[in-house]
Amino acid sequence: MMLSKPFLTTHEIAELLKVSESTVRSWIHEGELRAVRLGREFRISVKDLEAFVNDHMTQPATTDADTGSK
Repeated sequence: MMLSKPFLTTHEIAELLKVSESTVRSWIHEGELRAVRLGREFRISVKDLEAFVNDHMTQPATTDADTGSK
C-alpha cells in the first residue's frame, strides 16, 4: 500500500479545527472520526478528516446555480 497523503496527529487535527485534543480523541473513541492506532497514539488520514468534516456540515454545499450568482 502506497501512502499518497500524510497522516495527521490528534494535536494537528485539534489545531486545524480549533478544538481540544481530548475532543478529537472522543470523536475517535465514539467512532465518528476514523483513525489508525500506532502504539499509544492515533493518526488520521487527510481523506478521513475531510469525510468527517463533510459528514458534520450543517447544510449541503451550494453551487453558483443554487444561489443565482454569476
